[in-house]
Amino acid sequence: MKKQAFNPYLPSWEYIPDGEPHVFGDRVYVYGSHDFYNGFVFCMGDYVCWSAPLEDLSDWRYEGVIYPRNEDPLNREGKACLYAPDVTKGPDGRYYLYYVLDKQHIVSVAVCDTPAGRYEFYGYVHYPDGVRLGDKEGDEPQFDPAVLTEGAVTYLYTGFSGRWDKDRSGSMAVVLDADMLTVLEAPVCVVPGYTHCQGSGFEGHSFFEASSIRKIGDTYYFVYSSEVMHELCYATSKHPREGFVYRGVLVSNCDMHIDHDKPGDLPMAYGANNHGGLVGINGQWYIFYHRHTNGTWYSRQGCAEKLTLSADGSFAQAELTSCGLNGGPLAGKGEYPAHIVCRLFTDEPTGHVGGDKQPRVMQDGRDGDEEPGYIANITDSATAGFKYFDMQGVTKIRVTVRGYADGAFEVRTKWDGEVLARIPVVYTNVWEDYEADIEMPDGVQALYFTYRGQGKASLLSFALL
Repeated sequence: MKKQAFNPYLPSWEYIPDGEPHVFGDRVYVYGSHDFYNGFVFCMGDYVCWSAPLEDLSDWRYEGVIYPRNEDPLNREGKACLYAPDVTKGPDGRYYLYYVLDKQHIVSVAVCDTPAGRYEFYGYVHYPDGVRLGDKEGDEPQFDPAVLTEGAVTYLYTGFSGRWDKDRSGSMAVVLDADMLTVLEAPVCVVPGYTHCQGSGFEGHSFFEASSIRKIGDTYYFVYSSEVMHELCYATSKHPREGFVYRGVLVSNCDMHIDHDKPGDLPMAYGANNHGGLVGINGQWYIFYHRHTNGTWYSRQGCAEKLTLSADGSFAQAELTSCGLNGGPLAGKGEYPAHIVCRLFTDEPTGHVGGDKQPRVMQDGRDGDEEPGYIANITDSATAGFKYFDMQGVTKIRVTVRGYADGAFEVRTKWDGEVLARIPVVYTNVWEDYEADIEMPDGVQALYFTYRGQGKASLLSFALL
């Protein structure tokens, strides 16, 4: 079978959230923060980079550590975390990485001659008088930088605006000089936060965090995480620092608002915060975002979905899928890993990650161990959904399961559809295969497995035969 692209697009043992995708040359590079499996806070690792050739988005390559956490002079002991970064190509042809350290309120910058080489500390964003951005009276604390370079200037967007904080306006934008450090134009608010959004058109979807900026044609697209956290929204303007208008939701990591096959207010994945960016590859637009695994906020993985750019410059919200960057449905034959699940829920709906009753994607071993991901804590009513497959002549279906469970997996092509097969499973402490006959309709289908029974099961993979 031809190699295919899945969600998450990186290996199941890699945890790179806050992904900002950028095309440099003939490759797409993803820059994000770095969570750990079983991490106890956000962003515990060094910055690493992954890239893929534009002609094959299934072929991701690990570029290694591009910036260690103790490279910044303010973090020589490595006690602070490296929060969500962004990268831009400067007017001198070099690549500049912008970031904010945990417990700091200023923007740090590192530089490299290549997109995924070893970045070196370069300096702090500052005003012409040398005062750092974030230190001047009236400045708001810096967070989640996004950067866009046009000619000799770079636009820098930062901000965090919680519902409880009346002192923070929203996402703030400055203009930087060609040295990539000096502020030419002071901060202005481009998208308002919760306490400043009345009458703005952003009500209900005001800015929370995760600034991201792109330019498509003559229009600036500002992507951000809204006050409800699980969604990435976007606003557009013809000017980089004013006039942004709310346009809609791009993706929700608990699959809210999608109503073509379920009620729009019914969550079908366990979400929390979100962060990502837009990228165009070979004429196709994608939104990169992250999902939450291991039943916590702190082991997040990068995913991506296709978007369609309409003639009026708008994007419709993307649904969560297992095929993401694949360009189309997955082949309706063969074995698939369970960690590519895109919908995960029980009969007790919630969009919030965490809780002993929730099924979860996890792995064996410790962070860094290249162990395959699987779905664990599968109890009665837990459902795992996978979308989409081009089914052709499927007559049997197989699951690979372990755990002290006594019941059966019901198989459907719709979350509330008829049961097409029932696969009994029994207690086992090793991975075992179980299969059943199925009358699978040909054509593009989703696939749902619902467990009914006692105990807890784990699902490693399934096969269409």
